[in-house]
Amino acid sequence: MGTRSKSPRKGLLIVNTGHGKGKTTAALGLLLRAWGRGMRVCVIQFIKHEGGSWGEVKAAKKLGIEWYKMGDGFTWMSRDIDETAAKARHGWQLAQEKIASGDYDVVLLDEFTYPLKYGWLDTGEVIAWLRAHKPPMTHVVITGRDAPPELIEFADLVTEMRKVKHPFDRGIRAQPGIEF
Repeated sequence: MGTRSKSPRKGLLIVNTGHGKGKTTAALGLLLRAWGRGMRVCVIQFIKHEGGSWGEVKAAKKLGIEWYKMGDGFTWMSRDIDETAAKARHGWQLAQEKIASGDYDVVLLDEFTYPLKYGWLDTGEVIAWLRAHKPPMTHVVITGRDAPPELIEFADLVTEMRKVKHPFDRGIRAQPGIEF
């Protein structure tokens, strides 16, 4: 009998961070893999506008994947940063409900590092809550640039996306099906 059969399984805290493209894309690949295995999945987006209809949102709707958009668009374009912060706090309340419910095998908190980075949510309090309330077999995936060091330390799996080059740097605009 190999080591593999004796190793424990647990719900992981996974963080995709860094300044390269692919954080959400990788998380969505994981989510699709889990969904394909019959796992119960949920997505909560923290920055993208609640009215947006990107390719991944359209696909999720067709697949019946539960998806929540809790933001008001990119923070650097916010007309009311207090309202943007309030939306992020409301998104965290929803995330707490979904995670603690035990109804999901995988919960994706997309662009969740930004409310932590901007101080809208306290990283220590988020980690303490996850430690106390995340069901043992629930996987939580967090994406976004500049993940706080405390979150990186707490996570079970951290991947940093590093930009080597990007078409935007050469004036090529974001394209449907690739960036959104």
